[in-house]
Amino acid sequence: MKMDVLLGLQWGDEGKGKVVDVLAPQYDVVARFQGGPNAGHTLEFDGIKHVLHQIPSGIFRSNLVNIIGNGVVLDPVVLRKEIQGLGKFNIDFNQNLFISKKATIIIPTHKLLDAAYEKSKGDKKIGSTLKGIGPTYQDKIGRVALRVGDILAADFKVKYDTLVEKHKTILSFYDFPLDELAELEKVFFESIEFFKTLNLIDSEYQVNEFLSKGQKVLAEGAQGSLLDIDFGSYPFVTSSSTMTAGACTGLGVAPARIGEVYGIFKAYCTRVGSGPFPTELFDQDGEDMRKEGNEFGSTTGRPRRCGWIDLPALKYSIMINGVTQLFMMKADVLNIFESIKVCTHYQLPDGSLVDRLSYEINEQEAKPVYKTIKGWNQSLAHVANYDDFPSELRNYVSLLEEELGVPIKMVSVGPDRKQTILR
Repeated sequence: MKMDVLLGLQWGDEGKGKVVDVLAPQYDVVARFQGGPNAGHTLEFDGIKHVLHQIPSGIFRSNLVNIIGNGVVLDPVVLRKEIQGLGKFNIDFNQNLFISKKATIIIPTHKLLDAAYEKSKGDKKIGSTLKGIGPTYQDKIGRVALRVGDILAADFKVKYDTLVEKHKTILSFYDFPLDELAELEKVFFESIEFFKTLNLIDSEYQVNEFLSKGQKVLAEGAQGSLLDIDFGSYPFVTSSSTMTAGACTGLGVAPARIGEVYGIFKAYCTRVGSGPFPTELFDQDGEDMRKEGNEFGSTTGRPRRCGWIDLPALKYSIMINGVTQLFMMKADVLNIFESIKVCTHYQLPDGSLVDRLSYEINEQEAKPVYKTIKGWNQSLAHVANYDDFPSELRNYVSLLEEELGVPIKMVSVGPDRKQTILR
C-alpha cells in the first residue's frame, strides 16, 4: 500500500481540513507531517464549525487513527486546550491520537523570540502568527531543540533550563521584556504533565507498519506550497517543507511509497501576511471577494488578501509536488461575479511575458496578464452533482483542467461537508 498526500497549492487556507474530512472514510490513518499551531484547518458539519490547529483533521471519525508526525512543531499548551475543547464530542484520544516522540516542542521563550524578531523587522516584517514556530524550527536545525520524547527523561527540566538561558541571551540583545515568562511557564509545565498521558510513539515505525499491512494512510499538510521554505516566496514563507517531499521527511516514509497526491486550490487566490501576490485585488472586486468568502484567518482572524486565480503559480506547485488530482474549493464565492479573470502569464518590467514562477518574481514586480471569461452569477445552493453546474462553471473547470494538465476531481460549493461535488 502507498501513502497518499493532501496539500495546498497556494498560500495556505485552501480548505484542506474540509477535504480531509470528506476523504476520511476512505482511509484508516490520517497523519500531519509539518507545521504547527499556526495552521487552522476548518471543518463544518451538522451545522457546527470546527477549527483544528495541531490535531489531524480525521479526529472526528472514530474509526480512524490520527498521527502527529515528527515534522510537526507542537505547542503542549495549545494541544491541551484543543483536546479539552473537543471533549464534548466524546472523542477517545487514547484510542485514536498518536504523537511522534521526534516531534519538536514549542516552549514559552520561542513565542517571545518570535515577537522580538518580528518587531525588529519593522516595515519589513514577514507577518508571523507569533506562535513561536519559526524560532522552534531554528532550534531544530541548530540541534538544540527539545523533542516530545525529552519530556519523559529524568533531566527534562535541566534540558529546558539550558535552552531557556540561550533564549534569554538573545532576548536581552533585542531588549525584549520577560515579564510574562513566569506565567507562560506555569501553564506550560501543567500542559507537559497532561502531555505525558497521551500516546507518544515512534511514529515512523507505526506509519510504515500500517502501509505494510495494507492499510490506507493519508498525509495531511499545513499551510501551502507557495509558503514552502525552499520553493515559496522566500523570505515570506513558513519554516517547514509544505510539499510532497515534506511528507516523506515529516513522517519517515520513503518516496517510493507515495501514491496519489491531492492538490487543493481555491477558485481564486488569498494570502495572509506579507510577500508577493501578483493577482492581488485592491478594488471593490477584492473587497467583495473577501466578504463573500469570509476571508479572515481561522487562527489569527486577520483579513486575507484576495485576488483572481494565478495559473503560473498553480502550474509551479503542481510540478514540484507531482500532483495527480486537483480539488477546487470555494467555487461558490465567485457566484457574485458577472465575469471572472484568470491570470495566464506575468508581464515583467522589461515588457517580456513569462508563465513561470521564477526566482526573479520574488525580486521584481510582475504584472498579471488576464483572460476574462463569463461568470455564472447565480447561487449553487441547489447543486447536487456536476451536471447541475451552470455551463459557465463547467467551462471554468474545463479551462483550468486544460491549462493545468491535471484532472479536477472535486469541486466544493459551500463550507459543509455535504456541499462537495465529486466527479
